[in-house]
Amino acid sequence: MVSKKTVLAGVAATALLSAAPGWAQAPAARDLPDAKPAPVADLVKSVDIPYQQFTLKNGLRVVVHTDRKAPVVAVSVWYNVGSKFEPKGKTGFAHLFEHLMFNGSENAPGDFFEPLKQVGATDFNGTTYYDRTNYFETVPTAALDRALFLESDRMGYLTGAITQGVLDEQRGVVQNEKRQGDNQPYGLTQYKTTEGLFPADHPYGHTTIGSMADLDAASLQTVKDWFKDHYGPNNAVLVLAGDVDAATAKRLAEKYFGGIPKGPQSIVPPAPIPTLPAPVSETIKDRVAAVMISRNWVVPGLNDKDGTALEVAAGVLGGLASSRFDTALVKKEKLVTRISASNSSFSQLGMFEIEAIVRQGVDPALVSKRIDEILADFLKNGPTADEVSRVATTTAARTMEGLESVGGFGGKAVTLAEGALYSNDPGYYKKQLLQLAAETPASVKAAASKWLSRPAYSLTVVPGPRDAYANAVVPPKANVVPAPEAPPKGTRGPLPGVGTVAGLSFPTVERTRLANGIEVVYAQRTAVPVTQAVLSFDAGTAADVAGKLGTQQLTLAMMDEGTATRDSVALAEAKERLGADIGSGASSDRTFLSLQVPSANLAPAIDLFADIARNPAFADAEVARVKNQQLAQIAQELTSPGGIYARVMPPLIQGPTSPYAKAIGSGDPKAVAALTRSDLIAFQHAWLRPDKAKIFVVSDRPLAEVKAALDGWFGTWRPTGAAGAKVFPATVTPSGPKIVLVDRPDSPQSAIFAGIPTGLKGTQDLLPIVTANDALGGSFLGRVNMDLRESKHWSYGVSGRFQQVEHAAPYILSAPVQADQTGPSIAALRSDIGAFLGKEPMTQAEFDRAINGAIRSLSGNFETSDAVLSAMQQNDLLKRPDDYYATITQRYQGLNLPQLNTAIQQSLNPKKTIWVVVGDAKTVRPQLDSIGLPVEVISAASVAGAN
Repeated sequence: MVSKKTVLAGVAATALLSAAPGWAQAPAARDLPDAKPAPVADLVKSVDIPYQQFTLKNGLRVVVHTDRKAPVVAVSVWYNVGSKFEPKGKTGFAHLFEHLMFNGSENAPGDFFEPLKQVGATDFNGTTYYDRTNYFETVPTAALDRALFLESDRMGYLTGAITQGVLDEQRGVVQNEKRQGDNQPYGLTQYKTTEGLFPADHPYGHTTIGSMADLDAASLQTVKDWFKDHYGPNNAVLVLAGDVDAATAKRLAEKYFGGIPKGPQSIVPPAPIPTLPAPVSETIKDRVAAVMISRNWVVPGLNDKDGTALEVAAGVLGGLASSRFDTALVKKEKLVTRISASNSSFSQLGMFEIEAIVRQGVDPALVSKRIDEILADFLKNGPTADEVSRVATTTAARTMEGLESVGGFGGKAVTLAEGALYSNDPGYYKKQLLQLAAETPASVKAAASKWLSRPAYSLTVVPGPRDAYANAVVPPKANVVPAPEAPPKGTRGPLPGVGTVAGLSFPTVERTRLANGIEVVYAQRTAVPVTQAVLSFDAGTAADVAGKLGTQQLTLAMMDEGTATRDSVALAEAKERLGADIGSGASSDRTFLSLQVPSANLAPAIDLFADIARNPAFADAEVARVKNQQLAQIAQELTSPGGIYARVMPPLIQGPTSPYAKAIGSGDPKAVAALTRSDLIAFQHAWLRPDKAKIFVVSDRPLAEVKAALDGWFGTWRPTGAAGAKVFPATVTPSGPKIVLVDRPDSPQSAIFAGIPTGLKGTQDLLPIVTANDALGGSFLGRVNMDLRESKHWSYGVSGRFQQVEHAAPYILSAPVQADQTGPSIAALRSDIGAFLGKEPMTQAEFDRAINGAIRSLSGNFETSDAVLSAMQQNDLLKRPDDYYATITQRYQGLNLPQLNTAIQQSLNPKKTIWVVVGDAKTVRPQLDSIGLPVEVISAASVAGAN
């Protein structure tokens, strides 16, 4: 079951500062003394997760980490069962069970999300991969008993709740999960690469999603037997991280899990590292915009010392912004628009991959030749000491930043659980980081030479009609009598109640100004020694240049392609030495540059950040190259369901005269192709200027220190020329209700999007309608998701939300569905929305769930600095007070059910709904006649310049 900002990297010739007179007052980086980066060894030492562990008599291992920064506890249960344990004929079983275990247990029947939502759980989900299945949630401390009751009940008391109806339902959901992945550009490569690297009977020789035929053939008894064989406490690790101590954890673990008997011990299958006898090259066709080339090897996993060295090799070759491949093939030779190298480490082995997107007009054979030559040179001569250090510093910094969270997909609980399950050591992360800091050019060269000189599996994907593959087909319908809703068995007592949930402690937000008047909005968080900053400009896609859409994106992409004193390689290397992540992006209303860095390196990082913000060179040669990359990105967007939707919907829902209608992906390809350096300088002068800027900061360092550092580099900044202005018309005219079908041949799914114009503005008080939407489309338990996913199993997930921007707030719904149910899905969604806004409004139970969940989840929602930083920016944009979230509990408590129903009924008119469907027209078009709306059929290519 189941969202960082980056800047395109590139080389830029050094330009004289006088070439861009608007930046003449910016201090050059060389004018101030250099500050030395903190040694990587110091960064590694600062990464620490103290823990205690114990084992229950039934074999359940429990790991506890105490973190009192917020009144929440991360609960993470990891089972020693993944797809590598599946024998022939049972592929996909582990992943299927991940789904089944969310559908209730004997003493807690019904959807698992219901009781979690009620207590304000955050970051709750489950995942399956080769080595494991995990379930996790972060809950208020007062709800820890309930979370442990639920987790233990599905561990020890599940099979009685698995009915034929539940099995069939979740098989359908899994099929649509597969279709959703397959429906993406290059979506079939995982199957070919797995088949090419491994023997068919190898434990890692099939994908986690498995064979749909195997799942369809599984009987109810076979599925129950699989659970009994693999999900006992002796095959699991329970991690509790957060506002809990070891004594409490031991008492609760024994209380809830101690009575579950041991099960059979999972036997980890032998998984030797296969070596191909000779190089293998294959080519497949897909509906893609550009040729993709990959090289693949099976290599040692995370428990082998060579695994860490290969991580470094991947970073040097194609992971860093200054990597060998990127510098040579993207920047200098301009043969590819994107290239990467990665090493995915698993428990028993790893997979090393090089992947390149070939530039239009370039011979793929030349790209393959150059990849092989660069790799051969690396294997012969190895990396430099500086390259190894930059990879280690970057990795240590990202690890430090990621460990602020106690739970979720990558926080402290995950780190401890991985170590316990894969390496029998919860603290294994520390050994990995120490090994990383100890790597040398010689050790990296030795490991790379040993493993990457072996024959590779090479896959090339070329544009064309998609080759045949094992699609998820709908099996013949079986007449299964639905099982009645089972009452709780009650053998373990009632579901534990929830104590008093501690209120949110949102940090105090302070405001000050730099010498030139730029406002600084600051909050202090001390959980990790990291500083995050956003330089936000009042611009956004609404400020893009009419007739030249894509100007803003190209300007942003060029910001770190060279400054007056550093070219792009020097910029990238400087960031990497500091462990700094400097990115850029734009929302509808704001354009921003962002910085995340270990606070030990704050001063030199702000130097670098200011150089990028104030002194972009916009060298002509680099503008031409990056423009080509943006055109390639546009072409890729036109092959992606989400990319196509993003071009079609904004003008329809906002009206063609609204500045928000400019939001069409990466721009108009004809306009982008004609852009010049002068266009970018004009945009930068008009919009990316100090009188349109605010700086938002969350840091462990005090405000005085942060302000002094910012003042030194940004306080002398002065604007040049006239500022840009956004003009929003008094009224806009959205499209009338209709269905726009964008033909995307060979799509196994249809991506359905619905937009309802509202006439609202994001700056209005929308809390009542946003809260009401929780029951319609705002949560997993919302009616549209429960209908199309859980009841009809036509979709992997459906959601809807109010898209709050400064001057608008349309309602947008997203529903990827199996292609043969496109028409019925639209009909069902219309029925669900109409009922919610009419005769079947939000119920008292739905209201209670929404209010309880919203209030109780606040501490979990704002546990991290990143969440606080986002809230600070959103509050500023929507004209809210800085203490908006510190006082929101009282506002939730003041809401009532009639108020919410009235508010959303007055805000949404379902008769105004505009539908955009991206799918295979030959399959979908006949299904739309019965909907009763006009249908327009257009090609994907025709939306390139939509607006």
